[in-house]
Amino acid sequence: MRHTTKTLILSLICALSSPIALAANEDLDELQTKIGKDWVFVKNDQRHGFKTYAKQEDGKRFRSFKAEAVFDASMESFVRMMTDFDNLKKWTWHAIDSKLLKKVSPTEYYFYVTHDSPYGVPDRDVALHMLIEPQSKGRSSLTMTIRAVPDYIPERPPFVRMLAEEMNVKITPLADGKIYVISEGYVDPGGNMASWAINFVQRSGPYATLLGMRRMLQQPEVINSKTPLPFPVYNYYNYDNLP
Repeated sequence: MRHTTKTLILSLICALSSPIALAANEDLDELQTKIGKDWVFVKNDQRHGFKTYAKQEDGKRFRSFKAEAVFDASMESFVRMMTDFDNLKKWTWHAIDSKLLKKVSPTEYYFYVTHDSPYGVPDRDVALHMLIEPQSKGRSSLTMTIRAVPDYIPERPPFVRMLAEEMNVKITPLADGKIYVISEGYVDPGGNMASWAINFVQRSGPYATLLGMRRMLQQPEVINSKTPLPFPVYNYYNYDNLP
């Protein structure tokens, strides 16, 4: 699968002289000229209810991203998906593998992900720390904070260790039985990576991950799971009963 992905990307690079590819590059160049300290639209998918943004923050090598989505899913399903670390690879964009490293508590975890990089670029890996703040009285949203911890485990050549993979996620139940998810983050792949590869990842990754989440949240293994939740969660119709 990894080789197939890289072959497809190589074919894309070889086709850069086509009118369609040139138009895409011009679109990206236009976007880059507008990137500043304020959020700029990257994609507005009205069909799926997805929006992605980018901005350039002071002191950071690469652009930060923001993604917004409305999913036809429950709070329970979303939490199960996010804390099923061995299966993150099923919906995270270009993830090769994923696994839980350590469960500190029901709301704190360390986990590991390997990423398939574009053709000609070494694959990446990252150890991540997740902290969850459950819903509470007067606060219907649940938040997840994810940060890279590059030195948590030894490096695993030929993977290049990522320096940053940050994400702040806020999940809010809606009155119609759906959930609203907003995430902001930043990725530093570490090592040397060509600008076209970085732009490809930053432009495509957040949106593709939203699509992966949507697909995963529709799977029976998530919807019908009987796996106990690590902590109580509440949907719109019952969060007034929070302890």
